[in-house]
Amino acid sequence: MRAIWTGSIAFGLVNVPVKLYSATESHDVNMHQVHEKDGGRIRNQHRCQECGKVVEYDDMVKAYDDGDNRVILTKDDFEALPAEENDDLEVLQFVPNDQIDPIMLEKSYFLEPTSKTPKAYLLLRQTLEDTDRTAIVKITLRTRTRLAILRVCGKVLMIQTLRWADEIRDVDFKGVNSQAKISKKELEMSAKLVESYSEDFTPEEFNDDYQDELRKLIDAKIDKGETLDLEKAFPDEEEDEEPGGDVIDLMEALRKSVDSSRSSKSAKKGSSKSGAKKTGAKKSAGSKSAKKKTG
Repeated sequence: MRAIWTGSIAFGLVNVPVKLYSATESHDVNMHQVHEKDGGRIRNQHRCQECGKVVEYDDMVKAYDDGDNRVILTKDDFEALPAEENDDLEVLQFVPNDQIDPIMLEKSYFLEPTSKTPKAYLLLRQTLEDTDRTAIVKITLRTRTRLAILRVCGKVLMIQTLRWADEIRDVDFKGVNSQAKISKKELEMSAKLVESYSEDFTPEEFNDDYQDELRKLIDAKIDKGETLDLEKAFPDEEEDEEPGGDVIDLMEALRKSVDSSRSSKSAKKGSSKSGAKKTGAKKSAGSKSAKKKTG
């Protein structure tokens, strides 16, 4: 896994250095659209409705339409907003675990301790477990301030971003206000039915049948030879080439890189100190830029 954010959990005078990792990933089979006639890849283009020209990503900006007017917002406009890069997970509250409604939960992230002595991390984890509390925190991801919860997940701490209160829709369905009478016997029978299905939840027992069958279908088509040789049919599409032909080239490139690195080590020793300072400065500046892009 690759860390997408580096900072610290901050509450009171306590500071817990951590790295943030996405806790989930999709298991869906990756697919794309092609022309049925010849198998050619379909490429999406962003075309302007006014001039009809294809627009490059760097020339695109965001806009808001209210039905009568269109407001165009540039990159400078967004950079002027108050939400800034922040290296702190600011703890706002510690609340009982059962007060977090699952409807508010969004994406999940793991937190890795980065301190050489992760005692503060372990202490916070144990404290949350012993007190049955969840921390309400604020975190800045992709220059946007998000509300999130900080909780224990097994041996690690994790955060889950939350929807804001005004993002949860209010509903008032007629059926839920019905005055239909439910008899005692109906309740008893319903309880017995629930009890007959009752057991501990073990998510590993459940499979995505659709994705399993889709993979079987793809494997069957490969076995029958119902495939396109992408290297022969589309020699210019490097991203779609068969990986088998690239392995030897990759290994050769790695071998040459290692040999080159070894032969140049002695030459670099003399300038290692000055080079380290310059590299450190570049990494510091690059990390801030990376946060904005990957956050």
